[in-house]
Amino acid sequence: MSTVCGSSAAVLAIILCAVVVATEAQTSTPPPGPVPCALRSNTSCDECLQNVTCLWCIPTQQCIDYPVRNILPSNSVCPLSDARWGLCWVNFQILIITASVLAGVIIIALLVCCCCCCKCERIGNKKEDEKVERQTRARKARQKARRTEMQLRHDEIRQKYGVAKDNPYSRMDEH
Repeated sequence: MSTVCGSSAAVLAIILCAVVVATEAQTSTPPPGPVPCALRSNTSCDECLQNVTCLWCIPTQQCIDYPVRNILPSNSVCPLSDARWGLCWVNFQILIITASVLAGVIIIALLVCCCCCCKCERIGNKKEDEKVERQTRARKARQKARRTEMQLRHDEIRQKYGVAKDNPYSRMDEH
C-alpha cells in the first residue's frame, strides 16, 4: 500500500513540475511592444499577439486590448470561438475548456492522493495498534504464568514447614 502512496506522490510531483516548466516557458516571452493594440488592427494575428495584452478577433481582423475587467471577453467584443490570445493557432474557447479540465484533473488527483495517504496512515496505525495489543496480551500471559509459578513455590514452602493452608480464608495464627 505504501508503494501506491509513493507512486501517487511521484505522479503529483511530475505534474507540478510540468506545470512549473510550462508557466516558465510562457513567461519568457519578449517584453510587450510600445505600439498600442488598436494600431495593429488589419495586420496579422502574429503581429497583434506580440503584445500579450492584445486579443485578435478573426472575423473583424481587429487587434483589441484584452478586457481585463472581465475574466472572459464578452461576445460583443469578439465571440470566444473566434478570439485568439497568446498564440494564433489556439482557439480561446478551447483554451478555457482545456484549462478547466486540467484544473479539475489536478484537483481530483490531489484529493485522491490525500485520501490514499490518509488511508495508508490509518492502515499503518491499525497494524501498529494490533502489534501493541499482541505485545500486551503476551506480557499479561507471561505475568500470569510467573504469578502461578510463584504461588506454587510458596505453597511448596508452606507445606515443607507445615503451614499449608487448607482454607485460604483462615488466619495463619490459628494453625
